[in-house]
Amino acid sequence: MNAVSVQVAGGVATIRVDRPPMNALDTAVQAGLAQAAEEVTERDDVRAVVVYGGEKVFAAGADVKEMADWDYRTMILRSQRLQDSFTAVARIPKPTIAAVTGYALGGGLELALCTDLRVCGDNAKLGLPEILLGIIPGAGGTQRLPRLVGPARAKDLILTGRFVDAEEALRIGLVDRVVAPDDVYAEAVALAERLARGAALAQRAAKEAVDRGIETDLGTGLAIERSLFAGLFGTEDRAIGMASFLASGPGKAEFTGR
Repeated sequence: MNAVSVQVAGGVATIRVDRPPMNALDTAVQAGLAQAAEEVTERDDVRAVVVYGGEKVFAAGADVKEMADWDYRTMILRSQRLQDSFTAVARIPKPTIAAVTGYALGGGLELALCTDLRVCGDNAKLGLPEILLGIIPGAGGTQRLPRLVGPARAKDLILTGRFVDAEEALRIGLVDRVVAPDDVYAEAVALAERLARGAALAQRAAKEAVDRGIETDLGTGLAIERSLFAGLFGTEDRAIGMASFLASGPGKAEFTGR
C-alpha cells in the first residue's frame, strides 16, 4: 500500500499520508507527496485540495532512523529532493488546506506550512524541534514560518524547539481555524468544497500574486498583481461574476473555471 494516496470527490482532492504509527516523512513519502502534487495539479476534476494525515496524527516529522547515519555528502544530495517534494505541494495552483490532527512536528509542520490554510484540532501540538537534534528545519521551515508568523515568533519556535498548542497557534497566525479533533477533516473538506465552487483562474492568480509578491519588493509585487489582474479580464468567469453581481449582488455567481 502506498503511504501517500489521492482521493477525489466533489471537486476536492484529499492527499492522504498514511504511514503508521506517526506518519514519519521518509524519502518514499516525500516522493509520494511530489507525485500527488503533480496529479492534483494536472487533474481538471480537482478544484481544491486537502492534505490529511488521518484521525490521530498529521505527521510527526522526518524519519530520524533513516537519517541518523547520513553524512554531509549524503544530505547534500538528498536535501534538494526533500525541499523539492514540499515545494511541489506549495506550488499546487489551487486552494490547499492542511487538516491537522494530533502532532504536526518538524517536517509535518513544514508540510502544513506549504498549504494556503490550516485547520487543526484543539488538541494539536505543532513545532519545529530540529534544533534539539543538533540540526535546523530543512524542508522550508526557516523560510515559510517567518513569512507566516513573522521573524521573531519564527525564531522563538525554531531556536527553542518548543511545541505550541492549538490556542497559541491560532493566536500567532500559525493556523486559521481550531475545531474539535473529530471535526478537523470534515471542516477542512467543507472549506475546500466552498473554494472549489469559486473562480478557479482568479484563485490561481490570487495565489500566485501573494506567493510571488511576498518574495520581492512592493513595486515588483504591484507589477505582478497588475499583470495577473488584467489577464483575468480575458476569462469567462470574470464575465459571469460581473454579470451576476450587477443582476443579483455578490456571492451568487456560478463559475465555470474558464
